Amino acid sequence: MEIFFTILVEFGLPVAASVVMGFFIFLVIKYILDSVVGQVAGMHGIIMGLENRVKNMNNDMIKLDIQISDALNLRQDEERISRADGKEDARRD
Repeated sequence: MEIFFTILVEFGLPVAASVVMGFFIFLVIKYILDSVVGQVAGMHGIIMGLENRVKNMNNDMIKLDIQISDALNLRQDEERISRADGKEDARRD
């Protein structure tokens, strides 16, 4: 508080009021950003959960495709299966 009164005496009321308003604006922006960061972290968790579900569903679809191809005696598309994992087929057969 002593610093505030020193500024008030040295520079006058407008400068002291500007310092107080600047501090108030800082507190308001800090409060808003803290709530936004919390919400973004929650959304990030939801998105990561959805991404995991999509990967599991993709793997299940590939497994079903392989089983149906095997049951119908069809040739399996190894390139498509390897692309689903995000990699090229490394086998040399």
